[in-house]
Formats: sequence, C-alpha cells, structure tokens
Amino acid sequence: MARAARSRTPHPDAPQSLPHRLLHTGSDGVRALPAAVRRGYRSRRTPPTATLPDGAPRRPLPAALGLIAVTVAGAWLGLLLIGSIRVPVGPMDTSMALRPSLAGGTRIEVAPLGDLELRSHHAPVRLDVAVDRLDPVRSQALVDHPERFAGLQTEVTHDVTHGALGLALHSGVAVVSGATALGLTVYRRPRRALAAGGLALTLLAASAGTAYATWNPESVLEPKFSGLLTSAPSVVGNARSIVSEFHVYQKELARLVTNVTKLYDAASTLPVYQPDPTTIRVLHVSDIHLNPGAWRIIASLVKQYRINVIVDTGDTMDHGSAAENHFLDPVSTLGAPYVWVRGNHDSRGTQKYLTVRRHVTVLDHGNVTQVAGVRIAGVGDPQFTPDRSVVAAGDPAERTAGGRLADALRTQRLAGTPVDIALAHNPTAVTEADGLAPLALAGHVHHRENTRLPRGTRLMVEGSAGGGGLRAVQNKKPEPVQASVLYLDRRTKRLQAWDEITLGGLGLSRAEVSRHLPHGNQPGATPAPSGSPPSADPPSGRPSGPPSGASPRPARSPSDHPR
Repeated sequence: MARAARSRTPHPDAPQSLPHRLLHTGSDGVRALPAAVRRGYRSRRTPPTATLPDGAPRRPLPAALGLIAVTVAGAWLGLLLIGSIRVPVGPMDTSMALRPSLAGGTRIEVAPLGDLELRSHHAPVRLDVAVDRLDPVRSQALVDHPERFAGLQTEVTHDVTHGALGLALHSGVAVVSGATALGLTVYRRPRRALAAGGLALTLLAASAGTAYATWNPESVLEPKFSGLLTSAPSVVGNARSIVSEFHVYQKELARLVTNVTKLYDAASTLPVYQPDPTTIRVLHVSDIHLNPGAWRIIASLVKQYRINVIVDTGDTMDHGSAAENHFLDPVSTLGAPYVWVRGNHDSRGTQKYLTVRRHVTVLDHGNVTQVAGVRIAGVGDPQFTPDRSVVAAGDPAERTAGGRLADALRTQRLAGTPVDIALAHNPTAVTEADGLAPLALAGHVHHRENTRLPRGTRLMVEGSAGGGGLRAVQNKKPEPVQASVLYLDRRTKRLQAWDEITLGGLGLSRAEVSRHLPHGNQPGATPAPSGSPPSADPPSGRPSGPPSGASPRPARSPSDHPR
C-alpha cells in the first residue's frame, strides 16, 4: 500500500538519472516551440472557423448566396410594387415599368387588343409599356393644328427619352428600397440590409449596361403581335414600308387620331354600365365553319374579357366528316368551359368526338347543364345538310326539335330549377322556347338579330365567328367575324348588358366593339309590363308581307338557306 501511494513524479531536489533528464529536456523543448509553428500544425488538422462579431460561426459561401437571394427577391418586389411610372407620350398616356426577365426585350400592351413584343435588347430586365388611353385634349389639339404632325416624331422621341431616364431613376429607388427593406426583415442588422440595397443597385446598373450594349433599334422592324393585334401588320403595313413611305403613314395617323377623338366625344353619351367583379360573362359564338383563326380570336376574347363560359350554337364544322374532327382539339385549351350544340353542318360523329373532350359540354334533346352558376339547356339541329342523299326536312323538323326543348324547359320549371339560357342552332327551333327561359341563343343565319319574342324571351342570333369560314373567299364581300359578350347578374342570372364585337373578314382589318343595354336596364328607364315587349328593342328582322299590288312571294325562313 505504501508503495502504491508513492508519487511517480520525483521530488525536485531528488537526484535523477541521465536518461530521465534527457527525456524531460526533449519534452520541454517541444512545448517551447514558437506559437506560430503550433498554429500552423493545428491548421493542417482542423479548418479555421470564422466568427461574426457576436461570436456565431459563419460560412462565407452560403452567406453570400443568401445575400444574393435576398437582394434579388427584394429588388423584384420593389419593382413590382413601386417601380411603375406614368409617362405622357405624344397624345397618349402610358405606364412604364422594368420587370425581371431571362430574355429581355420590350413589351407594349394595348388593352384590350393585345400585346406587341420587340427583341430590343438582351438583359435580365424587360421594359413593359402599357398604353392606358389616348388623351382627348392632346388629340384634339393635333386635329385642330395638323401642322403639328410634322413634329410629332420629334415630340414622341423626346417624351420616350425623358420617360426612360425617369424610369431608370425611379427603378433605382425601387430596387434599393425593396432589397434594403427585405434585408432588414431577414437579417435584422442595418449593415447587412444596406449591403443588400447596394448590391441591388449594382445589379440594376449592370443590367442597364447590358441592355445598352445589346440594344437593337432594328427590332421595331420585326415585331411579334398577340391577341387581336395579330392583324396589325395588315392594318398598318409592315414597318419597312412605313419607314420608306412615312408621308403616307402621317396621313393615316392623322385619320386615326381624328377618328379616336370622335370616339372619345361619343363615349360621353354611351349608356352607363360597369360590370362588377361578380358579373357572369358569357361569350356567344356560332358558325365557325372550319376557320382556324377563330380559335385564336376566341382565346384572346376569353382572356381580355375574363369570360366565365363559352357558348357555341353550332356549325363549327363544314362537312362534318371524321377527317375534320381534329380541328376541334383547341376547344379544351381556350381558358373557359365550352358549351356546344350541334348545327346543320355538324354530324353526329362530330358530336361524339366533342363529347369526350376536356372542358366541353355537349347539349342535345333538351339536356340541362350548370356552368359558372348558369343553367343552360340545348337541342341539336335535327338536319345534316351536307348529306345530299337526304332531303332537307325544313322548318317542321326544326319546330319539332324546338318542341322537345320546350318540354324539357317546362319540366325544369315544374321541378323548381328553371333554365336561364336556351340554345339551338336554328332560330326557328329555339323560338319554341318563348316564355320558358329569359334568354335564347342561336346562329345559322350568319348575321346578328336581336328581338324580344311575344312571351318575353329575348332571342339573340349571333353572326359567324369564323367570318363564314374558308368559303368566304367565294363571296364578293367577305363576311365579318362576329361574337358577343353577355353580362349576366350573378344573383338573378338576367341579362344586364352585352358587347357586340365585329372584326373585318378575310382581307379586311377593321374592329368594332359596341355596348348595348336592355330597355329595362337603361338609365332612368322603367321596367316594361310583363308580356309586352319594349319598343326600344331592335326589330326582329323577319320578312313582312308583300306590298299591295305586288305578286305574293313565299317568305323564306332560315331553314331554307342551309349554310
């Protein structure tokens, strides 16, 4: 025990052996090495760790990536929230803004007609210009002083340059503010927030420099149109001819400004109706007749008018053959539910093909569907006129089909689920639904008719959304492209107003949009008594009897003109 308790460390005064003294001296020498050598030795074994002022460890690369992400997100939010400015350009009021983009370029929005895109530069920012309105005062000044058109180009150039400089300064403030605010929210340290703001300004300056270095003024000669502006090249000609014949363009511009000024003057007397966000918007089209351009127009109208449901009253095809069926494929991608009834140029094979398409509802035999809160019933056309082996049955067959539709409407009314809209291709058929639905839609005759039937139902016959189809080239004057937007009250499902949209047919380039109000919905009007059609409604368009002294001629109904 005494031996175990003995200390292994010799007493300092105790004599030591020679080997023991040498070993002790060597270990003391190692501990006496310079501190710098020891630190170098440790650095090869354990990596150095940087520390923040508060002592927390920090990794440089993830921290830098995080700062860049916060900067980019904050700059984008700043541009989105406060980056837009209003700039007057000639007679127009515009809004300009910079937006993040991988492709760069310039986009000019002319609502509700569509967009114009230019490959003006390659940079991570895109210039967005929205034409808000044409100022009537400045436009009238040009009309009153035509000599000012000679200096309009210089004025517009000055306005655009001034607006671009203002946008650059405003965008700088927007990105710095957005990045600094988000940096302060994320890091909660002013120094890091200011670093994010400085980095955002640096990135914006670098993007601007890249845009300036890659600026392509020739891009205006090769624009890309979308929406209803796809017809713009045929409206104004290509840009090269405008440059070479600018004097002609000046005259056309003067006419355009004059007409738009008159439009603004007339707009002050238009009926006042502003659809609220809850209004149900129905797009009525008919008689497309295999015109592929109709799908692009319909998709644009769905987007511009925020359509809830598309109603097609038939004759989408021309011959109804199986080979034509793939023409119907775009109906699933138009951006709104599609309700369809068969026309006299649509075969039952066409109907079967459409039945299985996504977002499409096919109505026949008085069947009822509810789409976007609206109850719709419809019947297909009983005739298929491209089949020359069968004699057309004419109006009796149409009235029989309309009778089936009327029976279905009566059944729905007795069940407490009345129908809001009745559909048929031929107006003769849907007329049988008079008094059983507030609104009836049809097509077939390739022109608009709007009338109030004797028992109170409003009959709206639409023109051709395909401009008569490809057969329109056979006519001396091409048929216009026509469609209508119907505004229904969400609670009562009654018609509040409608817009009639008319575009020029093949070879033409005019566009018209007219707003109409039902007689009972006009400002200051009183509702008409039940059962009495209002006098302000347009006439039915039906043929009247022959004048006295003339030989009687049989009136020809729509069924006598299979289209």
